Amino acid sequence: MTTDLPFSQACENNKAPILEVLRDAFESTARVLEVGTGTGQHAVHFARALPHLQWQPSDHPDAAHLSRLRLEQAGLPNLLPILNLDVGASPWPITGFDGAFSANTAHIMAWPEVEQMFQGIGNRLTLNGAFCLYGPFSYQGSFTSDSNRQFDQHLRARAPQMGIRDLDDLNQLARAEGLLLESDVAMPANNRLLVFRSTGTGG
Repeated sequence: MTTDLPFSQACENNKAPILEVLRDAFESTARVLEVGTGTGQHAVHFARALPHLQWQPSDHPDAAHLSRLRLEQAGLPNLLPILNLDVGASPWPITGFDGAFSANTAHIMAWPEVEQMFQGIGNRLTLNGAFCLYGPFSYQGSFTSDSNRQFDQHLRARAPQMGIRDLDDLNQLARAEGLLLESDVAMPANNRLLVFRSTGTGG
């Protein structure tokens, strides 16, 4: 770790188990769009471990600066410069990707932004491409742990539009965008990694 770079301990804790799922999900993938790159720790780790693909980081224009220096210092040939991406803006500044990844974004975004993220990915992800979404989720309105219930309360106290999303709602949204849930993998700290596969019917 370089101490003068933005740093997330959660990223350090979860990057290895996430990578094990991405190895399979992105086995035949050429170009991955990451939505919400944050500090860039995931982008560097995954691009280094998966040299067969190009990793395209992106973040909201207000946050893209957080990862820029880390991405540059990594010096990886398959790690592209970060894109400014507001999921609600149209058109998106990227097309032609066959994989997508996002971590800890769905509960921070307002629900209309979650819809726009799924729409944007569903409209652009190539046939059979995987969209991997990491974070805490609820199931049929129930939380998987007391810590997730408390986290949800904390989020909604900060901003009412935030909150842990329910898998049923995400599944309904995904199907409308041509994305089918392929797997739901348990992760550390009561998180999950959802893998959606494109049917090529988005948009």
